[in-house]
Amino acid sequence: MSFSKLRDLPEPFETLDDAAPKMDELKVEDDDPTVGPRSRRHSSISGRRRKLSTTAGSNSNNEVGLPLEPVRSKMIGDKREYAVEPDADEAVMIEKSKRLAAWAAVDHYIKPEHNVRSGSTVPFVVERILQQGDDVNKKRKFIPTSFQAKELIVGNGLTLGDVDQYPIIDVDIDGADEVDVNLNAIKGGGACHLREKVLAEASRKFVIVADYRKNSAVLGSSWTQGIPVEVAPFAYAKVIVNLERITGCQSAKLRMGKAKAGPVVTDNGCFVIDAQFDEQRFSDPELLLSKIKMLTGIMEVGLFCDMTDAAYFGNVDGTVTIRNADGSIYTLKQPGEEPVLIKGPEDEESV
Repeated sequence: MSFSKLRDLPEPFETLDDAAPKMDELKVEDDDPTVGPRSRRHSSISGRRRKLSTTAGSNSNNEVGLPLEPVRSKMIGDKREYAVEPDADEAVMIEKSKRLAAWAAVDHYIKPEHNVRSGSTVPFVVERILQQGDDVNKKRKFIPTSFQAKELIVGNGLTLGDVDQYPIIDVDIDGADEVDVNLNAIKGGGACHLREKVLAEASRKFVIVADYRKNSAVLGSSWTQGIPVEVAPFAYAKVIVNLERITGCQSAKLRMGKAKAGPVVTDNGCFVIDAQFDEQRFSDPELLLSKIKMLTGIMEVGLFCDMTDAAYFGNVDGTVTIRNADGSIYTLKQPGEEPVLIKGPEDEESV
């Protein structure tokens, strides 16, 4: 996919419900800007964890009975009915789900006065931001974490910024490889997690947008490639040995390039090790993060713990599931409508 041209994206849809494939002609139906940067938040949210009546590996996307396969939908009377569409193009469905989440997050979090950072979902975020108009965008600064994101920002006439100029950012919207019910996330599939974490900590609001596949009860359920660990090239062999000595580590492998010979090299000139751990280790992501980060030679770890304010998941039926840091869950059925509360902050979740 070309990140510099929005026309390379899947065909846009008019509303959130248009993300569900149509059957022929059938019709388918504040933030608080005063909150400080991420570094101030860790001490205040340690009590956020919630007990679940679930099993590891279950998908938590079904709070409202959402189907997990591509679907068709049509109106029968005043009700919408869904049918699984086995021949649907899953890749297109996934891209449209990402757009669902990105558009909803932009609508809810990005205000006219905000400076913005966006990561792997930047095409869909920029797509929605451009629709807000030149009057507000000419006052904004956009801070990328990768070359591709930078090209997209510049190519669409938006103003480029840098963390050196803006060490405190209003909103950071980014993707994730997987998110658990406590909004801990695995990131780094694109080998940008060091820069992504720096800017996530610098932001007043850090929001994840993703498709339905990334919405998990426990980390490691759907993302099985391991935790990305950025490491100094000089130390990579020693780090691999040390990682494999951590209890629960199943393997640690240097990530190799697919379009080039040799290992993947990050924008910081580092290597990436993918470390796979057993299910038990993911029951306490913060403890696992601390053990990995203590190893000499490691630059950053792709575990984002107690950093996320909200996560938006685009679903196959055209709705968006919104998980908040206080434990509440909402579903958004139509653009412009208020999200519907599915679970309150104090309710015990069953998935």
